[in-house]
Amino acid sequence: MSTNEIIANAKKASRTHLTEIESKTILEELGIATTEPRLAKSRDEAISFAKGIGFPVVLKVSSADIVHKSDSGGVKLGLTNEDELARAYDEIMASIKRNQPDAVVEGVSVQKMARPGVEVIIGMSKDPQFGPVLMFGLGGIFVEILKDVAFRIVPLTKRDAHDMIREIKGYPVLEGYRGQEPGNVPLLEDILLKVSDFADKTPQIKEMDLNPIFAYSQDVVAVDARIILE
Repeated sequence: MSTNEIIANAKKASRTHLTEIESKTILEELGIATTEPRLAKSRDEAISFAKGIGFPVVLKVSSADIVHKSDSGGVKLGLTNEDELARAYDEIMASIKRNQPDAVVEGVSVQKMARPGVEVIIGMSKDPQFGPVLMFGLGGIFVEILKDVAFRIVPLTKRDAHDMIREIKGYPVLEGYRGQEPGNVPLLEDILLKVSDFADKTPQIKEMDLNPIFAYSQDVVAVDARIILE
């Protein structure tokens, strides 16, 4: 499904929040690598997808009504076999029924468990005065605790993307601090430019949140994604 079709379907259903699968489909169309989630509508289908993907896998509830999946018990990480996956599927469904009884649940997304990397965040929101604004910083708990982020107004230039990444205080982590694997900075710059171009050309988008993005020495993968429409 194309980006235009995803947005049109969401508007037709009077939805402003896209699901993770819809959001990642858009990112893939932009040329941004993701964990390529697949929607399973039953336990058996989830097991079948996991076999095709290869363990370990992650299960996440798929619902446009649930923004914070982890808080609702809708995420299970590092599942290594069919038995673990079957239990996790049942636990997710029971937890959502208990915590979010009114949510419309499509099923669960099944995706490869990404290996740890340098976690970064790329976000976009609309400022009433300046329009779309991009944010870059270290992801995960770092963005909440350190608030070490950089901002630029869309559209970004290559120089903007270059400078944004290097002006955060945590930049040495991306260089491979104390022998850790560095993050691929040129690929992160490329993602910033792609998100900037998308935000500039797609006025229907109100917010985007790619967090975390795992940056490795050779590639970069968006592990979670959220897109909100106007």
